[in-house]
Order: sequence, then structure tokens, then C-alpha cells
Amino acid sequence: MSGRDTAAGRDEAPQDSGRQHDAPQGSGPAGVRSAVVVGAGLAGLTAANGLASRGVEVTVLEARERVGGRIHGHEVAPGSWVDAGAAYLGDRHTELLALLKESGLDTTPTTMLGASRFALGGPEHATRDGRFPPLNAVALGDLFDRLAELTAAVRPDAPWLTPDAERLDTLTAAEWADRHLTHPDARLFFPLFLGEMMAADPAELSVLHMAFYLRSGGGLRYLNAFEGGAQQDRVAGGAHLLCERLAERLSERPGARLWLGEPAVAVHQDADGVTVRTGRGVHRADAAVVALPPLLADGLDHRPAPPGPRAGARTGRGCAVKVNLVYPSPGWRDHGLSGWSVNAEGPLLSTVDDSPTADGVGVLTGFVTGAEAHRFAARSPEQQRTTAVAQAARLFPMLPEPIGFHVTDWVNEPYSRGCYAALFGPGDWLGQGPALTAPHGRVHWAGTETSTEFFGLMEGAIRSGHRVVAEILGDHR
Repeated sequence: MSGRDTAAGRDEAPQDSGRQHDAPQGSGPAGVRSAVVVGAGLAGLTAANGLASRGVEVTVLEARERVGGRIHGHEVAPGSWVDAGAAYLGDRHTELLALLKESGLDTTPTTMLGASRFALGGPEHATRDGRFPPLNAVALGDLFDRLAELTAAVRPDAPWLTPDAERLDTLTAAEWADRHLTHPDARLFFPLFLGEMMAADPAELSVLHMAFYLRSGGGLRYLNAFEGGAQQDRVAGGAHLLCERLAERLSERPGARLWLGEPAVAVHQDADGVTVRTGRGVHRADAAVVALPPLLADGLDHRPAPPGPRAGARTGRGCAVKVNLVYPSPGWRDHGLSGWSVNAEGPLLSTVDDSPTADGVGVLTGFVTGAEAHRFAARSPEQQRTTAVAQAARLFPMLPEPIGFHVTDWVNEPYSRGCYAALFGPGDWLGQGPALTAPHGRVHWAGTETSTEFFGLMEGAIRSGHRVVAEILGDHR
């Protein structure tokens, strides 16, 4: 894939910012001939390919100079890539697995053989078999029982209709913890758990959203598990390959266009169609798909305005910074360690072995989440490297100086506004939930935040793309 217009195969951007770019006219389903998709992440590319396969002329507008959105990769050695964004999947992610198969891509297991390291406030770092932390088992059991009770009660298809939804959507997860978690070990572990699962600061999300997210993703056990769970596998070669394959497939469709480096600024609709404006041109079509996170979708100039905003006053950004430390080899394995760690102090609140192959470089991926992500993102690149490398050396003293170091700051990424997904704060589900997927005239909404199945995951993004294809084809029939 090269150039801004992958269908035309040329490198130049559209000329004349005031020029109108009409979508080519084709012979799609009755009533709909063309569509503009805003955003070339997994949801947008899924929707675009689905529409194009049914004969709809599709134009995709992407703000970045790459496809993938919150899926991104770093080359850590010649031909070896590591995920800087979304990475993991499990056997319940059926649409993702089907799409990987169609795209000729394989999966590789997430390596978790060996002991784990824990730094949870004691004088020394602890090494334990498995992933259960060296904390009070009864206290953690009570924490997970309480979370399981909340999760079981939520309505995943319509969280705002959950019994006691108003109270649960008013209360923050931090306030819930203050009321219900009495043991210091449970209070210590709770924000670390939410950081790992949701990239969330407990003070920023509602209890209803916390319960919904855990239920939507398959439940506590499934979301938290590697073998047999949602983190069992990775995409061989990097998840970014899937988005690149989807973009290549789209470029082969007659009349399909993908413009990179062209952020949308306005979506205007009238009785005859919809117009999407960018800094470089105007794109006219019968329908539009806005496949952006809620905070970005609200940043567009919508005319007429939707009945309500996509995000509320307390909708937050997913608080994640991902750090990839590259070593000559995964040396921790030689010492019986898995590379997994959990830490009470940052910047790296957890680490995992993300080495691309068994016989290549070793990659230790560190997750900086929650409030720690904001603190880390505010540091200089030199300070980030110094603190992260020093912490990794304390956890795994056998390691040499890393030969590579990559930081992906999703908190301040302007075209993501956070990762893994937006954090629905108090009032969001009751205020925005009922209209989450409702089309606004000719405008349809996609993105993992619009999926009540596997919200925040790659699977949710794909399912949202399938949903808008069905909406558009059905609406115009």
C-alpha cells in the first residue's frame, strides 16, 4: 500500500481544498450507490470492505498517514514487528479469527511459561509460579466475588436497562472501592487490575461501565486469562498486518478509494445525500460512516446536529502508554521467568513477553495505565527511557541494556484520544447509551465503543463494522 489514494495508486493529495470529490457512480444495492467512511481503523475498514463487496462505491478518509487507528506496530528487528496498540485475541473472537483467515494471517500463542515477578510494596521483589499475586487470597477472592456479582447483573445488550442502573452509573469505580473494599491488599490490587483490563483510572469510570466492560468482554475469568482466554494469542507478524491487508483488499474493489493524511472536519447532510469536508476537499455520497471514538466524533461539525453528543461531560480517554523494550534475546526465559510482572509502582505497572519469535530478539512490553499513564506521558523521552529501563532491570536483573526502546503514547495521540477505548464516566450510559448505535439520518456510527459485544476489543470493532453495513443496506432498501 503506498500513496494517499490507494485505488489510483498515486502519492499526491487531492488538490484544491474547495474542490468537490464526488464518489464514483456504480451499481450498488437499490437506493444506495456511494458511501464515505471516516476513519481507517479496523471498524472503518471492515465497514468499507463490506459495503464495497456489495457494489457500493466507497471513499475512506483517514487522518493519519497509515491505516489501523489504535492498531499499530513497531519493527524491532529486520522483518520482526511488535504490537504498539491492540494485540491480543482469544477463541471467542470469532469475527476476528474469520477475518484473519480470509486475510491469510495466522496467530501465535502468547508465551507465558515460567514464573512471574511481583513488586507490590514489600522490601523485595517476589517470584511466584503462575500469575496470582503474593497478596491475601481471601481479600482478593472477596474482590473478585464482588466484581463477578456486578458483572452478572448488568445487561450487556442495554446497560442502561440494568437493574439499579441509575445508581451504578452515578457511582465511580473508585467510590465503589472505598465503600466495599476494606482489606489493604484488595485496595492495592483493584486499580492495578482495572489498569490491566481497561486502561482505566477507577476515578474516571462509572461502576456500570466497569461491570458492562467486563461482561461484554466475556467475563472476569475470560478477559484476564492467557491460555483459554482473551489474551491467548497474538497476530503472527503483528495486528497491523490485518489492517494493511484490508486496505489492500479495498484498493482492488472497483471505484473504492482510501485517502490518507486527510482528517475530516465536517459532516453535512441534506435530503439528497451527505457531504464530508476535509482540509483538502469535499466528498459527496448517499451515506456516511463515522468510525471514530466518541470524543473525536463529537469534534466534527455535524449539520444538522445529532440529537445528543457521542460523549458526555465525564467521558474519559483510555489511559494507556505502551512501552516496548527490545533485548538481544528473551533472556528471562533462561532463568525460568515468563516475563510477566505486576507492580504497585510505575511506570511499568505490568509487563509481558511479546517477543516476535522463539529464536529472535526479546521484547518485554510494559503497560503504563491509569493515572500513571498521564504522569509518564508528561515526562521527556529521556526520562521515560531512564525510568522504564531502570524498573525493568530491577524486575529482571539478568537482562543487559536494551538494544531498542519504543514508547507509544495513546493518551495524547490526537487521532485516538486514548486507548484501549473511551472510558464511560458517570452518567454516560444513561445519557448516551440508548442512542449509541442509532443512525443520525444518513450518518451511521461504527467503532469498538459502539459495540455491546466485546466493547473495547478488536472483535468489537469488527462487529460494529458489520452492523453498519447491514444498517445501510437495509435502510436504503
